[in-house]
Amino acid sequence: MSGLRTAVIIPALNEERSIGIVVGSIIRDVDRVIVVDNGSSDRTIDVARDAGARVVHQHERGYGAACLRGLDELRSDPPNIVLFMDGDASDHPDDARRIIEHVASGDTEFCLGSRVLGTAERGALTPQQRFGNWLATTLIALRWRVRYTDLGPLRAVRWTTLASMNMVDRTWGWTVEMQIKAARDGVQVLEVPVRYRKRIGVSKISGTVIGSVRAGVKIIATIVRYAIQ
Repeated sequence: MSGLRTAVIIPALNEERSIGIVVGSIIRDVDRVIVVDNGSSDRTIDVARDAGARVVHQHERGYGAACLRGLDELRSDPPNIVLFMDGDASDHPDDARRIIEHVASGDTEFCLGSRVLGTAERGALTPQQRFGNWLATTLIALRWRVRYTDLGPLRAVRWTTLASMNMVDRTWGWTVEMQIKAARDGVQVLEVPVRYRKRIGVSKISGTVIGSVRAGVKIIATIVRYAIQ
């Protein structure tokens, strides 16, 4: 990766069936893999460690809280590039490597994997996810004049760029906060098509009606808050 050090942050909650697959698929291509256990009650921790990841704990539930805990773990010895990916095996490891390479080569500061531009297995993206992506990215384009197609979890960003964003969201607004701040601050962003597979296990958000509604409300509220600011 052009001599640059890369760390991967993988938030995980009850992903014992998939986390070993995810860690094993990427660990040879990066310097560090940090799995952030978000309060699992299964064998996620043991499986992740057996696969070679460093496991840290964030007992406060929330995707953003887990990502922030992962960044705290890296702060004393920061990498050049941070990759975020899910622990449910929905992201394709070849796409993860390609996203890292775009940032490492200097093509961009922030590379975002777009499931909308790429291909998704039947049932991998629910109708509510597709509509939510469209609505959120349309609102961002109207306010900040930057056009995204997706709020996908697979993304790589330079450490210095990420540090300047001062990320704060602790729940479902994490991904949209990052994209708003990139648009607001003029960060060089590249969206690339990625493949999206049906996850192993049941989604904690899109797998339930109440989870989808709560996530959608938080995402829109985050956009409105930054738009007003």
